[in-house]
Amino acid sequence: MTDPDATAARSALDAALSDPARLDAAPLTALPPTALDDILRAFADAHGAAALPVLEALAAPRLDRALRRAARLAVYRLAQRGVAAPARPPARPVVERRAESAARAWLSGIDGSGSRAVWVLFDGALGGLALCSLIVNDEVGILDAAGGEIGKKRLETELAALRASQKLPWLEVEPARAVALVGEALTLHRTLGTAPPAAFARWDRLFAATPPSPLPALTADPALLEQSASLLELPELAGWFLDPESVQSDSVDLLQARESKLVVSDQIKSEREDAIVTRVVERELTPAARTRWARRLVEMAFVFRATGRPEPASVAEAAAAALADEQRAVTLQPFVRSLARRGLEIASEVALGRIPAAEVSRKPGA
Repeated sequence: MTDPDATAARSALDAALSDPARLDAAPLTALPPTALDDILRAFADAHGAAALPVLEALAAPRLDRALRRAARLAVYRLAQRGVAAPARPPARPVVERRAESAARAWLSGIDGSGSRAVWVLFDGALGGLALCSLIVNDEVGILDAAGGEIGKKRLETELAALRASQKLPWLEVEPARAVALVGEALTLHRTLGTAPPAAFARWDRLFAATPPSPLPALTADPALLEQSASLLELPELAGWFLDPESVQSDSVDLLQARESKLVVSDQIKSEREDAIVTRVVERELTPAARTRWARRLVEMAFVFRATGRPEPASVAEAAAAALADEQRAVTLQPFVRSLARRGLEIASEVALGRIPAAEVSRKPGA
C-alpha cells in the first residue's frame, strides 16, 4: 500500500460524511485488510457517531466481503464505546392501511316490537367498502348481524331492492346517528348481561357502547295530544300495539263483557270496556315502558320529518312528551289507550282462533 492509496481511501470516507449514499468504495477495496482496518478505525475515532452512516453503508450486501467485515468491526468498536446508531424507523407497508370509518348509513322505521334495520357503510382499511347490516331492538339489543365487503354497484342494487320491498320507511342518515344507535344496543347488552350474535364479532371493533341519548325537550301540546290516537292509523304504525300475549286474559274479559246475556245498556258495556283498557294501561305502561314508547315516538317523528310529513311528526312528539312526563296520568293519554285497545282486539282474535298467536306476537325477534 502506498500513501496515495491511504489518502484516497480516507478522502472517500470524509467526502461521504455529508451524503453516505454517494460513497465511493473503490479506493477502500484496493487496500489490504490491515490497512483497511486502520483507516476505518481512524475514521471512526475522528468522527464518532457521525461516522456510523458511512460505516453502515460500507456494510451493504452489494460490497466486497472483506470491506463489509471491516466496516462491521468498526461499528462494533464504536458501540463498545457507547456510540450507537439511532433506531431506524419501521419499514412502511407496501399498502398503507387507513383507519376504517363510517362513510354512509341508513335506518328503517321502527316496528311494533321496537326493532329496526341499521346499515352502516365503512371505508375499508385498504380502500374498499364494507357494509354492516344489523337489526337492533330497544328491549334486547342486537338481534341479527350480517354484511361484508361490497362494491359500489352492488350497494346501489341492494339499496334499490330494499326500498322496493321494505314495508317501513327507509332513509339515509348521518353515520353518527346510526353508529350511536348501535352503541346504545351494545350498552343494553351489557346491562342485561347478554351478548350480540356471533356474526357481530367481525364488526365489534368499529362500535363502542354508549348510553342512550337524552330525549329532546318536547311539549305535550293539548290539541296535538288529542290527535295522538290517529297515529296508529298510519301504515308505518300498523304493527304498533301491546303484545297480545300480555293482555290475553284481559281480552277474554272483554269478550265476556261484550257477549254477556245480561240486558245492560250500551253505556254500561262501554264503561266496562273502558275499565278493562284502563286496567291494562296501568299494568303494562310501567315507567320503563313509558320511556321506551316515548323514544319510539321520537324516532318516528324524525322519520316523518325526514320524509316530508311534519304534521304526524308534531303529533308523535306531543305523544312522546306526555309519556315522558311522569306527572301525567298515563291512563288518560289517547295514544296509550289506543295501543291497549288494539292489543286487546288482536288478543281477542287469537282467543277466538282467527289469528295464530305467533303471527301477531310483539316479542323481539318473533
